[in-house]
Amino acid sequence: MLIEFRIQNFLSFKELQTFTMVKSKSSERPGNAFPIMAEKEFSLLKSAAVYGPNSCGKSNFLKALSAMKGIVTTTLQRGMKLPLTPFRLNPETVTQPTEFEVSFIVRDVKYQYGFSASADQIFDEWLFAFPAGRPQKWFERVWDAESGKHLWKFSQFLQGAKKLWQQSTRENALFLSTAVQLNSEQLKPVFDWFSKTLRFVGTEGLSPESTARFCTGSGKEDVLKFLKAADFNIEDIRIEEKHLPTEPTYEINTVHTDSNGQTVLFNFRDESSGTQKFFSFAEPILDVLANGSVLCIDELNVNLHPKLVQFLVELFHDPKANPKNAQLIFTTHETTILNQEIFRRDQIWFGDKNREQASFLYPLSDFSPKKGKENLELGYLSGRYGALPLVRSFYGVQ
Repeated sequence: MLIEFRIQNFLSFKELQTFTMVKSKSSERPGNAFPIMAEKEFSLLKSAAVYGPNSCGKSNFLKALSAMKGIVTTTLQRGMKLPLTPFRLNPETVTQPTEFEVSFIVRDVKYQYGFSASADQIFDEWLFAFPAGRPQKWFERVWDAESGKHLWKFSQFLQGAKKLWQQSTRENALFLSTAVQLNSEQLKPVFDWFSKTLRFVGTEGLSPESTARFCTGSGKEDVLKFLKAADFNIEDIRIEEKHLPTEPTYEINTVHTDSNGQTVLFNFRDESSGTQKFFSFAEPILDVLANGSVLCIDELNVNLHPKLVQFLVELFHDPKANPKNAQLIFTTHETTILNQEIFRRDQIWFGDKNREQASFLYPLSDFSPKKGKENLELGYLSGRYGALPLVRSFYGVQ
């Protein structure tokens, strides 16, 4: 379960930005949040939507979280570059490190983990745990520029071969990842949160492969149910697995019924782009709902009818569909779902840019609510909350 994510100096983000899934004190739509057993008087949101104009940093926000996951879970050989690009429109930030920090919950324990790094090396790294709400600093790694070396601090709370793990950690590698590779069972739940709990769709394109693979196992009936619930007239799915030297690929065919009640086979490429996208969503959405994971989707609305976007969001709000409190975080331009019948105000976020062209994030809950029910869609499109493109006359542009 994701609590909070902090970004600084990454792509279009210059200053420190904090995105939180913590429920505010508002009593609106209580079913859209769930209490946490790890701490008292603490609840998290089941979903969050990020709005804003094109090129405001919405996708970069998800890319930042995805980059953090990639650095944690990918082993690089010595000398290989980390996938980090600092804010390039300021001469100072170009030479400064990127910083990520995330807070999350695993097995009723809160963790706070982060690091700063450039494309060439890790500078700082830290991990706190909060069993029963009590803070414990497990380790800290601090770069000393004068000596050109790291200073290390380990607490009694972290068990295992700490010296060996430290000595085995390369400049472009994280201590967390190295320790888990060298069999640290205590740190494995933290690593697994990144590798198994945190999932992404759309940040690097969309592929039907995972859903096709899911259909070859035990998931076919669930995928068909998912498609039929959204009014796609698909009676069956037929998957042929083709083994290649690198990895298997799948030929996907859908089965429809003609006016005479006969089955007609369609190649997946002949289906509409919306059908293809919805099919590609099936496995990741069904997986995170079944396991209580976190799913991040970039541009959820593209090629989908507004009612289908609403259907996907409300799956996460429905306690029957989402009994393990999975979380959905997505970027979108779809404003028809921007209303208080679907969202709490603290579930709505906006991305925008300042005069320096640096991205920043802020929630709708920063704005004072109007009395009674507020037309959030109208308020947004009329400019009340900002985060709109400043469109000028084509003939007035110099």
